[in-house]
Amino acid sequence: MTPRALLGAIGRSLAETLASVGRFSGFVITSLMWMLRAPFYPRELLAQLLHIGWLSLPVVGLTTLFTGGALALQIYAGSARFSAEFAVPSITAIGMVRELGPVLGGLMVAARVASSIAAEIGTMKVSEQIDALRTLAVEPMQYLTVPRVLAATLSMPVLVAVGDAIGILGGYAVGVTRLGFDGGAYLRNSLDFLEFWDVASGMIKGAVFGFLVAISGCYFGMNSGRGAQGVGEATKSAVVMASILILAANYLLTEAFFSA
Repeated sequence: MTPRALLGAIGRSLAETLASVGRFSGFVITSLMWMLRAPFYPRELLAQLLHIGWLSLPVVGLTTLFTGGALALQIYAGSARFSAEFAVPSITAIGMVRELGPVLGGLMVAARVASSIAAEIGTMKVSEQIDALRTLAVEPMQYLTVPRVLAATLSMPVLVAVGDAIGILGGYAVGVTRLGFDGGAYLRNSLDFLEFWDVASGMIKGAVFGFLVAISGCYFGMNSGRGAQGVGEATKSAVVMASILILAANYLLTEAFFSA
């Protein structure tokens, strides 16, 4: 490939990337605008709260439970080199509520919810149900996107809070049964070193991650290609995009909250 052809290929790739970012940003802005306009669909919102929030609880709970236990083991193994085993409860709790609870919860919900939303909306597009909504004077963005985005944004902080508690419980179980900690002392050390902002920052992250998960699923579902292959590509792209956005947003939020 000649240098000119190489530069042309790079330029086309960059232009396509920027165009994709522009389309996604426009979709986000449009979704936010429709949230402020009537009519609203409370029944659809409640159904999505059940689907996204309640039904995601088992996978989030199991993930954080085992993560809390593994985190306690790793921190104990590292702190034992410096005779600082007493720090295991507090570091486990802080690590769970600041980082691992929100991030792992967001990634698990992305795998479950972003794929589900993209597949559902993509199938509706392929089967022309979205066109039927327009024929009935129902705006698809308002009926399909807004309830899912709101439900994910509202339910994720609750999932994060529950996941944090379960993760700390997992660390407690490992600390008491495997590492020889006293149960009461472990819980006191866990709670005494936690501050309000540690918990609040994790829940704010959860709300942002929930928004990113739902908006990714809706975007790729609405822009799904025709046929089963198009729906499959939309599902895969939604999960990948949601996961990348969660990790990027986590860094930016951590920098904003704790850089000082």
